[in-house]
Amino acid sequence: MKNVYVLLFALITMTMNAQQQELPYAEIGPYQDEFTAHTVLSRMVEGLGYRFYWATESLTENDLSYKPSESGRSSMNAIEHIYGLTEMVIHAFEGKQYDFSQDPMTFEELRSGTLMNLKKMQEMLAENPDFANMPIKFNYNGQDMVFPFWHAINGPLSDALWHTGQVVMLRRASGNPLPQGVNVFTGKTMM
Repeated sequence: MKNVYVLLFALITMTMNAQQQELPYAEIGPYQDEFTAHTVLSRMVEGLGYRFYWATESLTENDLSYKPSESGRSSMNAIEHIYGLTEMVIHAFEGKQYDFSQDPMTFEELRSGTLMNLKKMQEMLAENPDFANMPIKFNYNGQDMVFPFWHAINGPLSDALWHTGQVVMLRRASGNPLPQGVNVFTGKTMM
């Protein structure tokens, strides 16, 4: 009977590792050959993906619920917000209006959804490198708003970087710092 439990534990561990390996941005890929608006924005998205991947890797329930104060935002709240920010940019690429509604999701769904949204952004950038005429649209408090794509850069993408840094800070404060070897400068992790 003990062997059955050991085998079951090994299978569960292998399945979890396989699922984690399927998520993009465990490291940053090779450089592009040239600097263009498309390649620079794509690299920015990739840098965000790498940071988010490692900021959210191996978070515990304690990390997710940790708040520096009663009125502060928990890591889970920040991760939910980051997911919504990536959805807003995806909507811009698809020509849709973003409505700020979000169904409740588990941490695993938010993490994988955010990383897959970032991957989708990179793919959409490759398919349509002329995003200059692509507006970002949303409804805020009943008012339809439309802005040039510039606002996606200084708005949701930069905000997602900001909040990913908050997740890193909150996980340190809750006693679970980033894994050793994560290097945001090189985009490689030495474990």
